[in-house]
Amino acid sequence: MIVRIATLTDAAPLAELKRDTFRETFLSEGYGIDYPPDDLAAYEAENYSVETVAKQLDDPGHRTWVVEREDGQLVGYAHVGPCKLPHPEVTDVAGEIHQIYLRRATQGTGIGRALFDTALDYLAEERPGPVWLGVWSGNTKAISFYEKAGFERVGTYSFEVGGSEDLEFVYRRAIV
Repeated sequence: MIVRIATLTDAAPLAELKRDTFRETFLSEGYGIDYPPDDLAAYEAENYSVETVAKQLDDPGHRTWVVEREDGQLVGYAHVGPCKLPHPEVTDVAGEIHQIYLRRATQGTGIGRALFDTALDYLAEERPGPVWLGVWSGNTKAISFYEKAGFERVGTYSFEVGGSEDLEFVYRRAIV
């Protein structure tokens, strides 16, 4: 498997990967959140359309890396950019790890850590100050990982999936 910077030609398979890994993580196979179908459809249309992903890939303020298997299939990704978390200490130049997701079969291989380290290194070079991220309050595995990596919980907010709301934790880590 290789980690590489995503390009516009990755927009369609990356959009599919984003949708699939969100579902694997949070729906019946993962945490079992039972979003109403209309809420899930609205969220996916807004966040995981090919057009939305292409705009992110084309935005110089954002960076996405993908994990590609030898057969060309994408099995993971990380996406970073300007911080959009609702916290009073977020500045205009703050960076955020927006997403790191892997297909279930790829978890535990070390590739997630490679994506995480790549994202941190990039943000340290491109965006001054602390690194921010949001994580669902029920994702204890991710929370443990981020806290061991030096992130500190500094707030909460409501994350909307269509009309549904999830409690999210805001985490921050100083540049080391």
